Amino acid sequence: MARVLRLFADYHQIHVTDPVHGGDLGEAWTEGAAADRLAVADGVAGVGTAVDVFVEVTVDVLETAPDVDPGGFDHVVEGAFEVGSGRVLVLGCTDGVEDAAGFDVPGGWTRIRVSLSNLEAAWRAGVDSDDDPGTTERVLIQLWPSGPGPVTVLKRWTEPES
Repeated sequence: MARVLRLFADYHQIHVTDPVHGGDLGEAWTEGAAADRLAVADGVAGVGTAVDVFVEVTVDVLETAPDVDPGGFDHVVEGAFEVGSGRVLVLGCTDGVEDAAGFDVPGGWTRIRVSLSNLEAAWRAGVDSDDDPGTTERVLIQLWPSGPGPVTVLKRWTEPES
């Protein structure tokens, strides 16, 4: 069952992390990962957002891979990370883990699909984007058991020229 969160995307990031075995995304945020809007490391995935204010995040833990339907989304990317504890926390990158939303997932490799929408409206509104639902960035995070695999962009959005 999907759960909707309102998270502060400080530094343009939302984290999905194993609370016991979560690693460090420092070296994972390469130029390519930033363009792909997904960085993965041991026990953690970082989602790149268009804005660094509050965003609407929907988290859906699934038993199997969902159909790929990028329609209605601006950017869709997938990757995999290992979750040893069987639980992930979803939070803004500067939020404390004590306040994070927790989700049970099967232990082992977890596939993450991130589907982002309303990016241009949010990007244009900037720091004021979270003032209005019409300009709030929306992030759908889907998680399911899987094996290891590369980050794959299924649909790409790039910031418009200023």
